[in-house]
Amino acid sequence: MRKSKILMIIGSLLLLGLFAFPLWNITLEAPQYPIPLGMEIYINKFADTNEFDIKNINLMNHYVGMKYIPETIPEFKIFPLVIGIMVVLGVIIGFIGKYKLFLVWFLLMSILGIAGMYDFYLWEYNYGHDLDPKAIMKFTNPDGSIMGFQPPLFGTKDILNFKAHSYPRTGAYFMFAGMMLTLVAFFIGNKEVKKN
Repeated sequence: MRKSKILMIIGSLLLLGLFAFPLWNITLEAPQYPIPLGMEIYINKFADTNEFDIKNINLMNHYVGMKYIPETIPEFKIFPLVIGIMVVLGVIIGFIGKYKLFLVWFLLMSILGIAGMYDFYLWEYNYGHDLDPKAIMKFTNPDGSIMGFQPPLFGTKDILNFKAHSYPRTGAYFMFAGMMLTLVAFFIGNKEVKKN
């Protein structure tokens, strides 16, 4: 079997890491929490970084009118299906061995990844801005508008006395490595065809 085909198959299979490891993490640091609060985001669930973190985040957010972090969202049914399809499709394309299809798979996966990040941003925006007007505590910006509590999509952001961090986790690195392997497979496949 040609090297390009093997790389394409391995790259596709690396996406299976998303089923075992978290894709993303949001952590909140504050003086009143010696151990930061954290939430692991998998492709099919939210999970505590430390025991009771999500419960504590929900209790804290209730005071400013934020919704509770739900146990499930519609995306948790869609994402595993999409990843499963992309893994199977990638393996089939790998066995077929047409290197141009490697690039098609990579581009499709990139589009799906961007769409997933945009969907995550919209969820974060709604979560941080759609506040209960009857909330116990109300905070405003210097211009008088209601303050939002949206965590960053990527990076670190100060929200009142909290420092919110949002970064990829192991599952995201599996996905990134897999996608890079399929791109490498495309270039190697191109060279293999030119040699023959």
